[in-house]
Amino acid sequence: MLVDLGFIAYWTITALGLIPPEYAFQDYTNPFLTIWNWSFLPLDLLVSGTGLAALACHRRGSELWRPLAMLSLAFTMASGLQAVSFWAIQGFFDPTWWGLNLFLLVYPLFFLPRLVRPVT
Repeated sequence: MLVDLGFIAYWTITALGLIPPEYAFQDYTNPFLTIWNWSFLPLDLLVSGTGLAALACHRRGSELWRPLAMLSLAFTMASGLQAVSFWAIQGFFDPTWWGLNLFLLVYPLFFLPRLVRPVT
């Protein structure tokens, strides 16, 4: 839930222009990089939508929670991988941005194996 709400908060803050330039990634004001950043919006909203829907289904006892959770975690990994790949190709390293995106890439690996096991 924290990642799902975190994405919603990030995009709200970004849309409102509230990220101070010193905390933004390299060349944050470059129009090309602005477009690149906004290209993540649909994927990140899929992360949040499927993640929050999975939590709601779990609370209601619906078995839909499991496939929704798997989708959310897969979308999360894709988002992290996309960002890390881009920054690696660019040759840019910032521990904060890399750390956040590596977290998105790696943390689902702790949950996905349990979700893909057959339910007994």
